[in-house]
Amino acid sequence: MATQNNHIAISYCTQCRWLLRATWMAQELLTTFDDEITSLSLIPASGGLFEVHANEQLLWSRKKEGRFPDITELKQLLRDVIAPDRSLGHSEKKSDITAQSER
Repeated sequence: MATQNNHIAISYCTQCRWLLRATWMAQELLTTFDDEITSLSLIPASGGLFEVHANEQLLWSRKKEGRFPDITELKQLLRDVIAPDRSLGHSEKKSDITAQSER
């Protein structure tokens, strides 16, 4: 069970038909962080918007980054906000594993 309230919000452009991408990313995050996430919202938007927020903190903006996040990248960004001491196992980048082992 989650020890604190962690709300994730994924805003996606309905004009661009990004609902499927948003739901897939939501499923991946909910599966990986099943004990940490207390709620996840999918928020229809327009104008090419695709953003992911954790506890009202912007994790990813497609417009700012110029691309969609890789799911591994998004999981690491979310982990850093809601569960910084948690290992992501095989999803972890080697540089992240090295940095954790040096702590």
